Amino acid sequence: MAPKAIRLGTASPGTRATATETLAQLEHLAGRAAARNIDILLLPEAYLGGYPRGTHFGCVIGNRSHEGREEYLRYFQSAVDLGDTVGDGAGAGQAWVNRTLPSDAVPGSDGGEDTPNRRGDGTREELERISHETGVFVVTGLIEKAGGSMYCSVVYVCPKLGIIGKRRKVMPTGTERLVWAQGSPATLRAVSTTIRGARINLAAAICWENYMPLVRQALYAQNINLYLAPTADNRDTWLSLLRTTAIEGRCFVLSSNMCTRETPAPATTNGHTTSTTTHHEPENDRDPSPLTTSARGRKDTRTHHHRRSSCVTEEGFEIALPKSTSPNPRTTSSHDGDETPRRRRRQSVVLDEAGNEIVLPCSPPPPPPPPAPPAERRARRQSVFDEDGNLIVLCASRSNSVTGSGEKKKKHAAAAAAPKPSPPPTTTTTAAQNGKPGFTSRGGSAIVSPFGDVLAGPQWEDDEGIIYADVDFDDCIRGRLDLDTAGSYSRNDSFRFEVRGLDLTPLPY
Repeated sequence: MAPKAIRLGTASPGTRATATETLAQLEHLAGRAAARNIDILLLPEAYLGGYPRGTHFGCVIGNRSHEGREEYLRYFQSAVDLGDTVGDGAGAGQAWVNRTLPSDAVPGSDGGEDTPNRRGDGTREELERISHETGVFVVTGLIEKAGGSMYCSVVYVCPKLGIIGKRRKVMPTGTERLVWAQGSPATLRAVSTTIRGARINLAAAICWENYMPLVRQALYAQNINLYLAPTADNRDTWLSLLRTTAIEGRCFVLSSNMCTRETPAPATTNGHTTSTTTHHEPENDRDPSPLTTSARGRKDTRTHHHRRSSCVTEEGFEIALPKSTSPNPRTTSSHDGDETPRRRRRQSVVLDEAGNEIVLPCSPPPPPPPPAPPAERRARRQSVFDEDGNLIVLCASRSNSVTGSGEKKKKHAAAAAAPKPSPPPTTTTTAAQNGKPGFTSRGGSAIVSPFGDVLAGPQWEDDEGIIYADVDFDDCIRGRLDLDTAGSYSRNDSFRFEVRGLDLTPLPY
């Protein structure tokens, strides 16, 4: 009997103010997923602990500010403690997963009796409880602190066994490296679970790790059929990478990204902090410049006078000519009141019999030419040659001069009938149309099949919904009929691929 379809689900929730609130939201989402019979639920990168979008922690090359260090302290305190070690970037590995590490509780802090194997701040236990009670296999991103370092991590939480694996981001992107340490490639190891009689081999690549071909190959080599891509990339180009990955690895791809709204900037009024939006003072409300204000503080009402025309006599005296009542022929006013140069037309002159130059009055300027009809409405008129070789232009027909040819009509009709993909909504559009705060991250969660088909999503500007799709993991085998990136198609006889510290032995079906 063929196994039943597996239902994959993903969402785009934003991090709450505290880890406790975020865990409560996660429990609510997992409960909603269970009500929809979702088997595996993926949540975004850095969902627990938060993604520090837009901050620089007061750091520039050669200097760090006190305020930035305080901000880093608050971010470190908001990270979760899973009770793992630093190790070489991989932590304690299976010793942590199997709970064989000694307790890290302070002796005597619990009435003199230490809880066996108690480690961390209880986040691990909460995640395992939520997964167990809802029956949903939960994969979530989180910011994990160990020692004095923070890691961008992902945990795999099984409803029956608890956490069965954890990985740390190998290469934090750009300025993420300022606050996140580099994880070990050994954590790229895939994990397995069985749902509805089907074995699922799953592994995660976090955000821009997905742009690293060798990271993707390390996951394909382990025979995964579910590729997880929690991210913070909210651009519409992210979907094209997911589709490429799905086709390349012949696996289902599940991606999740936060959808978070802008928060108003704090402002202080009479010693009290209020919430307001950032705005700029209009130009007219700025303090007047010294050039337009008198010494007594009153606005100067004097206007700028143009220099009058003049001529020089034979004795060298300059005589100012009367001011013309017509506008200055050298200038013309623009819409904003500024005067811009205008070229004066040259007057015609004649010479009389005595050789004197006489300036003639200016003739009125010629009227502007009529506007040309639109290019797409003009058609070339037909012409013929007569017996003497003269070209004679024929009168234009109404159909040719107005509507164009029938072929052009067909092209316009085809263009109108062709579907036009709608671009993802933007922050500016949403804020302007709805009068609500825009989005610092627009989400974009999606589910893609092994053949590159988008099964659900992308989920734009939706921080509450859950998208899901029923999938058949046998499609991964069907797709490998002609493309097996980690098998024979990779030409292992010619190319050798290995990752230090990572066992690339393929997982069984």
